[in-house]
Amino acid sequence: MKTQKSSENNADNIQRRKFVKLLSAGSVGAVTLGTSFSGCASPQDKPVEATSQPGKKVLMKLGCQSGGTTEENLAFKARHGVYHLDGGMPAMIAGKGWDLEDSLRKKEACEKYHINLDAYHLPLTSAGIDRVAVPNIMLGKSPERDREIEMIQQMIEVAAKTGIKVLNYNTTILPVLRTERTIDPKRGNTSYSTWNYEEALKMEQPLTVAGNVGIEEIFERITYLLDRVLPVAEEYKVKLANHIADPPAPEGYRGITRWNSPDVFEGIKRFAQLYDSPYHGFNFCIGSIAEGLNDPATEIFPIIDWVGKRKQIFNVHLRNIKGGWNNFQEVYPDNGDMNFFHVMRALRDVEYDGMVMPDHVPYSDAPGANLQAFSFAYGHISALLQAISTEG
Repeated sequence: MKTQKSSENNADNIQRRKFVKLLSAGSVGAVTLGTSFSGCASPQDKPVEATSQPGKKVLMKLGCQSGGTTEENLAFKARHGVYHLDGGMPAMIAGKGWDLEDSLRKKEACEKYHINLDAYHLPLTSAGIDRVAVPNIMLGKSPERDREIEMIQQMIEVAAKTGIKVLNYNTTILPVLRTERTIDPKRGNTSYSTWNYEEALKMEQPLTVAGNVGIEEIFERITYLLDRVLPVAEEYKVKLANHIADPPAPEGYRGITRWNSPDVFEGIKRFAQLYDSPYHGFNFCIGSIAEGLNDPATEIFPIIDWVGKRKQIFNVHLRNIKGGWNNFQEVYPDNGDMNFFHVMRALRDVEYDGMVMPDHVPYSDAPGANLQAFSFAYGHISALLQAISTEG
């Protein structure tokens, strides 16, 4: 005779299996809300070319990079089950680097809420060459870049002394490229950040202070940096995670050929193979990679497989889009062209063990909308992690 407890366990297992099947079939948002969204790929529209290995242990964790280490933000993260964090940057000491004492205070603040401070962002950000704090590295300007590199070396040491295992960074000249916003009335008039290359050309934007920089010069500047900072990262056992240039763009746009352009997969391969080091890899932004693909729903999987098996995925930004190369919108995780259940499966199957985080979320001017959007993303990722850990 079955006990009431065993009957409840059987019912829970049945519900989990049903949930996994629903996730496999389409987006969790469409299942939950009973709605569909124009342009959202389904298994009937596009076959998902991804293999699965049920039973593999899920090693990745829900994380985030927004909000910093304020009391308010850490409490918000803890309430939503986010116990891994990219804490941004410690305070800067002019001409030297990061303030170790401030960094240790950030760690202590996180520990109060049982949050792991797993990563920081180096000041090599995506803001663009006119706004980044250390511009001379990607301008290739010596001796100024050498002084900036010495600061990066000091920051690696501070990170290690704080227990930080990953430093995210960018090697770009142009900022994040967008042209407009697209309103979605089916999602409460949400506003999606949009890139359309043809519209960008009509803007006739000038060159940056960097002028014309070809792909070989870009890689020369990247290797000049990494030749000098990667040995320090190896010494202190801190992983350097380069973010995919957002978005990949046609060759020579505004005088610049980005390191992952015009073929995003070939650019990723070239960057990955610059060094044979467990501390050289990627801040693997699913959305930014998808922006360089013609069919993200299927083309993302060979890239996850190739980079993941090389153990060069150090951090994951889980961002969905509609569209692809030269024309896309950043949307919610459940209504884009990629089925994130299959994406998370693929990450599990290459034994990725770092954070999975939302980085950009759709915008609304409704009160509290930004935190609501992040909360939705946290719940979506958390549900996906549970689903892929219980299937099979």
